[in-house]
Amino acid sequence: MTALPLECYYAIFNNLLHNYKSLFSCALVSRHWCRIIIPILWSEPGNHYKDKRLIRILLLALNAEEQTLLIPFNISLPSHQKTLFEYTSYITSITSDLIIGVRNLFPKYESNLSLETTVKFSLIAMLVRTSINLKHLIIDEIICNPLIFENLYEKTTLTSVDLYLKYNISGDLEYKAIDGLVKILYKNSTLNSLNLRSATLGTKGVITLLEALCNDTVLKSLEEK
Repeated sequence: MTALPLECYYAIFNNLLHNYKSLFSCALVSRHWCRIIIPILWSEPGNHYKDKRLIRILLLALNAEEQTLLIPFNISLPSHQKTLFEYTSYITSITSDLIIGVRNLFPKYESNLSLETTVKFSLIAMLVRTSINLKHLIIDEIICNPLIFENLYEKTTLTSVDLYLKYNISGDLEYKAIDGLVKILYKNSTLNSLNLRSATLGTKGVITLLEALCNDTVLKSLEEK
């Protein structure tokens, strides 16, 4: 078989971006195809974040600091050997389906919001740290945690952020999340879409956000609910 230029393979396989079964079948044809397809296959997990098998693979990528956060809950982390590919480096979007996958993996902890939040936090921190081309992020008030924020602040590939501020969080935590978002707006030169969902920003939050937006020349879409 005559080998095609890499650009041709990418063009062909990218047409199957959301046809996971076909992509997976193609990845089994040869090592050459597999190396091309795996980054495409993992680029947009979508609703596959709900799959507990995917969550197990993500847990393998936690570093020592991210694993330490889970010690108080006495949960058994996967202990498989190192994965063949750095799967998380290919992921371009983090969606709210991630928390559903966490719940599916730890069903007996369903009522333990502390564990649920901590696992979600550790996974998001890891994904922000390891993803090379992260473009879309759905996140809540945990943005104000330094472990996530420091990596997110340097993520210059980010083009879209959905920030959810819950009704039951304290005003102080909400302001910290807004401050974190403002710093991203000042630093990031690629963010062109911001979807902000909050019970109420309050006067301070609105003023802080407007000041940042006045100096932003990249943002093209802003939605607040």
